[in-house]
Amino acid sequence: MVYIEPATRLRTDYNRIADLARRTAEPVYITRNGTTEVVVMDIKAFQQRELVLKLGNVVLEGELKRRNGTATLSIEEMEALLKKYAEG
Repeated sequence: MVYIEPATRLRTDYNRIADLARRTAEPVYITRNGTTEVVVMDIKAFQQRELVLKLGNVVLEGELKRRNGTATLSIEEMEALLKKYAEG
């Protein structure tokens, strides 16, 4: 669902907008004169979104490397490598 609030409400009713962002974990778009200018988002939801984007980029980079012929590891090889590093 998309939540849109006028800019004046951000000044006059910040707590309600912050609560809406926290409860829904969705961005709240702040508009002025019919144009979206600012997005307010709960910090936990923002951090989760950032993590998902970073992980997605890691997966895409790996897929591009694989398609370009870069050597890859099997799941078993990766597990052994991670276990080796975890053991120190």
